[in-house]
Amino acid sequence: MSILNRNIIISFVITVVLISTVVYAINYLNQKRVAELSTIENQLSTETLSVETQYALLENAPCENFTQGSSTEDTLLSQEVSDIGDKLSYTEDKLGIKDPQVVQLKNQYTLLEIRDYILTQQLAKTCHLNPTVVLYFYTNSGECKDTCDRASYALSYLRQTYPSIRVYSFDYNLNLGALKTLEQVEKIQPQFPAFVINHKQYYGFTNLTDFQKNFPASLFATSTAATSTKATKK
Repeated sequence: MSILNRNIIISFVITVVLISTVVYAINYLNQKRVAELSTIENQLSTETLSVETQYALLENAPCENFTQGSSTEDTLLSQEVSDIGDKLSYTEDKLGIKDPQVVQLKNQYTLLEIRDYILTQQLAKTCHLNPTVVLYFYTNSGECKDTCDRASYALSYLRQTYPSIRVYSFDYNLNLGALKTLEQVEKIQPQFPAFVINHKQYYGFTNLTDFQKNFPASLFATSTAATSTKATKK
């Protein structure tokens, strides 16, 4: 065998190995992607059913079973649903905002949030409660990228620091009938980021300190007192 032929064969073998490796890697990543998306989809289905069941149970529940800032928190947006939203955001960053499966999951999650928001409003009206609810409308377009990111971080901080705050995040440009109706009902203008805090509209974001001024002062005072009480008991 000549040196030329041997080199050709070696090059061919190396090429086959490289192609096989790439194909394997692509298949592995695709399988992992499908598994992640399936997990989120299953969780969304379960949580949607859970919210529907909650609504059915709470419809006729006596209001004395609920007290502001305690058991009512368990009937609103659960931590599990928030976790799904975080996973969905991570998947969106990895696969892109236009990925068909991501868009479908985002539609499902948005419907779940709207359904839970309706439940929150019904419970507040029926039992004369006053939960602090934030509707957050953002866009993934470049005009709001940095500002909307900072607003998202601020809301995440507030949600974790003050568990009584309920945050519902919506992609304004999502093509979903229920979301468009919500935007019309709340009279949201295409100025981002946009917020509805206890039924009042606010636009723009500068920093956390200024943003907190849009919330009732009693919220932070109550939360601080509750935290101090828990720390003292421990």
